[in-house]
Amino acid sequence: MTVPRQPTSPDESFRPPEGRRHMLLRRWLTAIIIVLLVGIPAGYLVISAEQSRDSGRDKATESSAQGLRDSWPSQMKRRIFEVPIPPKSKKVAYFETSNWKTSRLYVQFNTTAEGLDLFLEGVGTSRAELLYGEITIGSRDARTVGWNFTSEKIWAGATHDQSRPRPSLDITVDLTNSSHPRVYVVSQTTP
Repeated sequence: MTVPRQPTSPDESFRPPEGRRHMLLRRWLTAIIIVLLVGIPAGYLVISAEQSRDSGRDKATESSAQGLRDSWPSQMKRRIFEVPIPPKSKKVAYFETSNWKTSRLYVQFNTTAEGLDLFLEGVGTSRAELLYGEITIGSRDARTVGWNFTSEKIWAGATHDQSRPRPSLDITVDLTNSSHPRVYVVSQTTP
């Protein structure tokens, strides 16, 4: 028979011996707390790593793309390059290039006559600034994305220069079907 230990100081309170059931319960509770403290952060790390990997794959796919992508550029790209594509535009495609010196966003879309006016206003210019018969996008930029500005169409163009760091835009519009113009834009930024 064991004699319970007597307190050695007045501050030390007497603890009766722990029963087996209480000991098992305490161990299970400790194990659950440890699993939660380790498992929850580990779960978050796994989820975060998977999301980061997916994001990296998306960016790698976009970077490796050759030529125009048939989709809208992200809102962030449109905001940075100041290309306000009008709502309900059709056949939107874009391509982005970047190097240490300049970044360019190439965008094309079909819109309405009102959409063209809305786009030009959003850029900071107007239809009055378009020069009829002018193609303001250079041949190098046109070759980059495969644009072919043939002479049998009705063209109008404008260059909208802005002070750095804001982008400069070369805009060329196919007005052959004036109610549904096709807009071509090259927006260029330099750091």
